[in-house]
Amino acid sequence: MVYTELLRRVLLQVPRKFVPGRAARLAVSVSQPHQSHYSTKTLTSTNDNNDNSKRGKWVTLPPFTTTISGAALGKQLAGVSSGATAEMTAVKWVLRCCPELPRSLIQKLFRLRQVRRESSVMESSDNGDQVHAAKLKRVAAKDSLNSGDRIFLPNTVQELLPKKQDCPCTEEEMNFIQSLEFYKDPAIIAINKPPGMAVQGGIGIKRSLDELAAACLTYDYLESPRLVHRLDRDSSGILVMGRTQLSATVLHSIFRVKTFGASKDGLDNEKRILQRRYWALVIGSPRRPNGLISAPLGKVVVDNGKSDRITIVDNAQNMLSQHAITEYRVIGSSSHGYTWLELSPLTGRKHQLRVHCAEVLGTPIVGDYKYGWQAHKRWKELHSSDLGKSSNEKLFKEKSIPFGLDLENGSISEKQPRLHLHCKEMVLPDVSQALQNVQLSSDCDLSKLESLKLVAPLPLHMQRSWDILNS
Repeated sequence: MVYTELLRRVLLQVPRKFVPGRAARLAVSVSQPHQSHYSTKTLTSTNDNNDNSKRGKWVTLPPFTTTISGAALGKQLAGVSSGATAEMTAVKWVLRCCPELPRSLIQKLFRLRQVRRESSVMESSDNGDQVHAAKLKRVAAKDSLNSGDRIFLPNTVQELLPKKQDCPCTEEEMNFIQSLEFYKDPAIIAINKPPGMAVQGGIGIKRSLDELAAACLTYDYLESPRLVHRLDRDSSGILVMGRTQLSATVLHSIFRVKTFGASKDGLDNEKRILQRRYWALVIGSPRRPNGLISAPLGKVVVDNGKSDRITIVDNAQNMLSQHAITEYRVIGSSSHGYTWLELSPLTGRKHQLRVHCAEVLGTPIVGDYKYGWQAHKRWKELHSSDLGKSSNEKLFKEKSIPFGLDLENGSISEKQPRLHLHCKEMVLPDVSQALQNVQLSSDCDLSKLESLKLVAPLPLHMQRSWDILNS
């Protein structure tokens, strides 16, 4: 009810005059010539006595400067020819500067012609000379902006800003989430996701990493980290998030282009700009020590519609958009019938690695009861009484783990092992450096841009299984 009333006032009332001391506190992320793309600015209400008296009714956005298209830059980094700059419309600039305002509100403000742009016009002075004068004129959502243009919004939009809320996490929970972070720069944050924690919220999920990252990993930024890819709940390893809307858009484009390119063109000999390497412990051993899996995936409904699963699709022609490609190589094998594999997905399909291991290689991943339930029916745990507890295990035993996570158990020495699938290494473009280079010069050469190599250690249950099989 409160939101509805405020929305009605914004859309229907004439904007109120500026009241001293009631400055707008809208957070924005804009690029300035002398600053990085990740600096923060504050919108202010205009109340200049030398300007038109109506200026006091408006909230002023920062002047428009040449901006970067995150999607175009991502394609360029992924090897697809595309300009890094893009035309900026009025609505895009408002959305960029005001991420906390509802998109629906911004669109309605344009439809009701309540958004203004400062334009320069020629007027006659008292002595008859022609001088430039700044006037506020209505601007349409799709009107293009020129460098230096300023946009004005009704002053009443301040009332729709969300109030700052207390962090929903305890100090212990915040320290735990921050301890997962192992890399951070102005553009991205990388964490080593623990097994058992969902990346995104959904039915039956009370706490997810995207929500927790917004509460614990924002630091001095006014924008919250954004997801750019996914990991299964029971898997672990590298999870990369964009720290700003712009960097997240660049990363989204990189992941999307590489997935589409691999699906459409297959494997080429050129160095891939995005590389992901998973470690998995599987039951059995592949026929060949290394190879390339190219098999389309599709979703089927089971249990009378109660659940679904991913499987290999026979008619690939009808499932081109779900084509999935995985490289694999054997890292090591044991006399107990297990094999360590390194898996490199060229595409990013749901449950791709799990299905390719189980249905193509015939070696389901340890702890994957969804796709390897038959192999686990004959499961016999391995016991190693002479293997001492690791220092990491002792540390976890001394400290309780927040969010009800069990990070100590789940190795192959137990009756029900956890999923042994871990994103161990990721190589991707240095997005932060790319954004800085493009900001300095739109014609900069990104072909020599260095890559980031992220490496995340194995989770405790997989490290213990490694120690058991190598003891």
